[in-house]
Amino acid sequence: MLKAVLFDMDGVIVDTEPLHHKAYYMMFNAFNIEVSPELYESFTGQSTINICKGLCDHFKLDNNPEELVQNKRTAFTNLFHNDLSLQLINGVLELIKDYHANGVTLVLASSASMFTINNVFTRFNLDQYFIAKLSGADLKASKPHPEIFEKAAEASGHKREHCIVIEDSTNGIKAAKAAGIYCVGFDSVNSKNQDYSQADMVISDFKAINYDKIKDFSTFK
Repeated sequence: MLKAVLFDMDGVIVDTEPLHHKAYYMMFNAFNIEVSPELYESFTGQSTINICKGLCDHFKLDNNPEELVQNKRTAFTNLFHNDLSLQLINGVLELIKDYHANGVTLVLASSASMFTINNVFTRFNLDQYFIAKLSGADLKASKPHPEIFEKAAEASGHKREHCIVIEDSTNGIKAAKAAGIYCVGFDSVNSKNQDYSQADMVISDFKAINYDKIKDFSTFK
């Protein structure tokens, strides 16, 4: 029986990917590194600090990873507050309200920084629906490590067998499965070249997992 839903944010609740893409490439230019589309796509689902550590190693930069993080964060913040096209993913607010109205516990488990998470939640007034928000940037390990979903399930107050994860990235799906939690892969038009093969269910429309359809998910296994 469904008791808690653990949401990813980027690509599931809000499509900040275009803004992140612009901010990352502004940062790449600032540090004179050329990042291929393939390398960029491999970042999906990882925290910014781990991405920047990887970039420093890959390109043998003398800079501290924190310098790259701050540069990217400043660029993203400017874009976030000035790009009025940023909106919630189609159908997700209705899904969140549906779960909340049916007494399902909601927890955010995102690789984004808490600074970005709070900006998004404030802009779209989402705090009223969620009991907890976890940032991968505050944890020791990044997706595909299961730590964030293990802690999110714990924060929900429910056993993992009563939780589901909604993810749109390869790394996020791997993290959910490594945590032993049922995972719904959201195959979004915004998520490029991600592998959904490990997900327990793959959807492209949130109506497919409204409460009445997913409440008995354990019987799907």
